[in-house]
Amino acid sequence: MHLALPVVLASLLAGTGVYGVLARRNAVLVLVGVELVLNAAALLLVTFDAAYGDALHSGQVLTVFVVTVAAAEVGVALAVVLLLFRRRGDVDLRGATALAELRDAP
Repeated sequence: MHLALPVVLASLLAGTGVYGVLARRNAVLVLVGVELVLNAAALLLVTFDAAYGDALHSGQVLTVFVVTVAAAEVGVALAVVLLLFRRRGDVDLRGATALAELRDAP
């Protein structure tokens, strides 16, 4: 199996995801960027598992864990996005620091 095409596709997905995380201020678009990075990692895990023929299929098992962690991450992050939207009326991340509780200085 030739590995160049899946590796190039995974690098494009990861690059697009990193750009989405760093350049966007909208929380939903940042979540999409994180998901792209996780999908790139899952693609590489499955690709190398298929290429090297591991008897335990470790790449596929780790991919199931990556998908599970991604689903949990989206659930928690969407709860934070809903809180941000309810408090401020938008999902711009520049104002997300206003959600922190202020503590009295001793």
